[in-house]
Amino acid sequence: MTAPPSGTPPDDPKLLKTGVGGLDEILGGGLLPDRLYLVEGTPGAGKTTIALQFLMAGARLGEPVMYVTLSETLEEVAGVAASHGWDLSGVALREMLPSQQALQPEEQYTVFHPSEVELGETTVRLLKEVEQVNPRRVVFDSLSELRLLAGSSLRYRRQILALKQFFAGRHCTVLLLDDMTAMEHDLQVQSIAHAVLRLEQLNPHYGTARRRLIVLKYRGQAYRGGFHDYKIRRGGLVVFPRLVAAEHARHQTLPRLSSGVDALDALLGGGMERGTSTLLLGAPGTGKSTVAVQFALAAARRGETSALFAFDESLSTLRTRCAGMGMDLEPHLADGKVRLRQVDTAELSPGEFVACIREAVVEFGARVIVIDSLNGYLNAMPDEKFLIAQLHELLTYLGQAGVVTLLVGAEHGLIGTQMQTPVDASYLADAVVLLRYYETDGEVRQAISVMKKRGGRHERSIRGFEMTSQGLVVGEPLKRFRGILTGVPTPSPDLASPPGLLAR
Repeated sequence: MTAPPSGTPPDDPKLLKTGVGGLDEILGGGLLPDRLYLVEGTPGAGKTTIALQFLMAGARLGEPVMYVTLSETLEEVAGVAASHGWDLSGVALREMLPSQQALQPEEQYTVFHPSEVELGETTVRLLKEVEQVNPRRVVFDSLSELRLLAGSSLRYRRQILALKQFFAGRHCTVLLLDDMTAMEHDLQVQSIAHAVLRLEQLNPHYGTARRRLIVLKYRGQAYRGGFHDYKIRRGGLVVFPRLVAAEHARHQTLPRLSSGVDALDALLGGGMERGTSTLLLGAPGTGKSTVAVQFALAAARRGETSALFAFDESLSTLRTRCAGMGMDLEPHLADGKVRLRQVDTAELSPGEFVACIREAVVEFGARVIVIDSLNGYLNAMPDEKFLIAQLHELLTYLGQAGVVTLLVGAEHGLIGTQMQTPVDASYLADAVVLLRYYETDGEVRQAISVMKKRGGRHERSIRGFEMTSQGLVVGEPLKRFRGILTGVPTPSPDLASPPGLLAR
């Protein structure tokens, strides 16, 4: 079943918690007990980490748990645990590696094929250990060794079936790890397992490795399909479930958000409606980020929380620049009303970025979210079409939460009519604010206008705009010019020479 769970996964006491952050939400609450599960992935994808977290979750509940290693030594497993700061005292570790005597010439079999003898010996040792521990959770690492010992696909499948029946009768939940090192990936175990999780590791040309998982099947349980980013940190593996906005749908009527600048609010028809998204579009340096910060500061002064995610500008530069315009962020940073986060697209996956935004909304109650900029966000995505799909889900989720979202989009070029954006998100945003350079009287000046607003009426005028040491200044409508958006306006022939461009 691939129908996604709705909202928070149900707290079903019959389901086993995996101990992996975010994974239970994807699995619809956890794992059904007394079943056999398969976790497959290439070496380094995090299979051992996720298995140890599963066992430690059971140990914390007082369950007997057992880890059987067929390929790594106990010292190597202990090294993995030490790297995360874990205590494995509650986990029964059993090593089933071939003994050193197996390398002696006299131990090489001639009448029987080695696989026939070694598989039987390994099975006997395994069953003996299980009888002693009587675990409720057990992990086998890894299936590649059993596959080699079996010798043929028929014996391998029969062996897995026998293990499944044996442990089902003992009320034990089994996790099988497969490192996918076989020349041809077969589907034998996938067809037997109750659920299959695949871990993937992607290595881009630049930046850190990207990891993601997918639930290939889960019999009789609703789960969230598709790929989900995850990360291996000190302390364990953390999964970032794919955002599904429909799970958070709710209707609410909320007042407008003021910018604290009367002329800017007038241009926007009274401010920004809560639960809407606004795209601030313009050339570099026209003031897009400054306008976004102005709304965040206005919210902070009212006692609301804002979160700013900076892709391009360093936080120190942002703080210094704002202080130079009389927009002091420091008091609000100190009391937590403004939260800044530097986003490194080479280190942060798109799924983790969405998880950071959800944390800001749910944990810290952010009512204003600033993403600066879409250009940096695009660099975090492998393909533009995936960016648009994910951005749509994100904006829908934030809108349903009553959050005002400000997206900063930098256009290619500085002046003229041939300005281009790296990704067209204008149809997704509820409002589009355009900032432009234009030339007049031997100076380069700035103008601001609202090109689109779904939330209500707005001014159709183009106003002068300036960033001063006292903050933002939005002037009177530039009615005495035409062609401002071309960058080289001309005086309107039916009007006298223009007065000052800005009302100071």
